Amino acid sequence: MKLFTSIADPTRNLLPYDGEAYYFGSLFAAKEADDLMARLLDTVAWRNDELVLFGKKITTKRKVAWYGDQPFAYRYSGATKTALPWTEDLLSIKRIVERNIDDTFNSCLLNLYHDGSEGMSWHSDDEPDLKPQGAIASVSLGAARKFAFRHKSSHETISLLLGHGSLLLMKGATQEHWKHSLPHTRRIQAPRINLTFRTIVGMR
Repeated sequence: MKLFTSIADPTRNLLPYDGEAYYFGSLFAAKEADDLMARLLDTVAWRNDELVLFGKKITTKRKVAWYGDQPFAYRYSGATKTALPWTEDLLSIKRIVERNIDDTFNSCLLNLYHDGSEGMSWHSDDEPDLKPQGAIASVSLGAARKFAFRHKSSHETISLLLGHGSLLLMKGATQEHWKHSLPHTRRIQAPRINLTFRTIVGMR
């Protein structure tokens, strides 16, 4: 079964079982989202992501940045990043997200996709540094992109379109039972910034 939906309803769980995912739609008016994206492109300390796959170091075209309350060390895909201090824009976005979902976060991983040729393969955000079953709030700015969930056992998939200025919330057992991805596409020529607000529970 595959469901494609982009209807905003923060009370409706998009996942049929084994997790929770809610799409809030736009948190920001179009002009505000445009301004935020322009400032983030200019002020965030973007760096090409570095991963270790099958023992080989790979540098991606996609760029990333990692910010937080403390210089948290966050390890994924064989690489470790140290959080930078919050910028005013990131703190402002974080507060708006927290008010909307009634939860708090202490860190944010940002991804910059220059166009549709850059995406993210199937994975779960289940690193041991993250709060178990903690909420992950994903804010999208820029080009609308398809986002997909796939259950780890049943392989059922659910997809939705993440719009400019929108918020997607994942929580509960989602990361234990579902993977997610940002599929590549040749049709998208514009950039997209994704901010994923998280809670780190330890420092290593």
